[in-house]
Amino acid sequence: MTTITKQTQKYISEHPSIKDAMKKGVVNYSKLSRLIAKDLGLEKTKMEAVLIACRRYSEKLSKDSSEIQEDQILDVLKKSELEIKNKIVAIIINKKLYMDNLLDIEKKIRKKADMFYAIEGTNVFTIIVSEKYLEEIKEMFKKNILKITKDQVMITVKSGEDLENVPGVISYLYSLFADNGVNIMETMSCWTDTIIVINEEDLGKVMNFLKF
Repeated sequence: MTTITKQTQKYISEHPSIKDAMKKGVVNYSKLSRLIAKDLGLEKTKMEAVLIACRRYSEKLSKDSSEIQEDQILDVLKKSELEIKNKIVAIIINKKLYMDNLLDIEKKIRKKADMFYAIEGTNVFTIIVSEKYLEEIKEMFKKNILKITKDQVMITVKSGEDLENVPGVISYLYSLFADNGVNIMETMSCWTDTIIVINEEDLGKVMNFLKF
């Protein structure tokens, strides 16, 4: 495989939107080859080689039976349900704190049948709870709190078990947020539930593009 071919395939693989358009057969290969050559800093004399590489890669995608088609992904998402919770706060806490404190607040919140999520990172915990517990958490952890992000909304996409058998569903879902300029503040998953936290001001926009 020539260097031009490798560079071209790597470029396409790193641009999912282009790869998806190639699968659908809606790409102008002349324009695409010019774009790739420009972005890769290739000479105009290399344009023909890029064009050939694009067409060959397109043929490979169409023949590859392992490629999951978009309609399979959409089928999973169409059967999914959305659950929205507003007035959410995300609190980042230094991991130096005692785990007992974290367990105590979790136990207290869950006794009230409220949701509590804790994401453990390398150096910090991120706690996602209702804003009504913010002052209590601030009092409990004090200087160990590194950041507080208020006015958040938690969106839970509840899918069926077929989610496990269709690669690319979560990637497709996240790409919708990126394509529509919505930043995902926090995200996590639990089996067939995909949980996404966004700014409250973006909720209207999100509800428009999550209509499947």
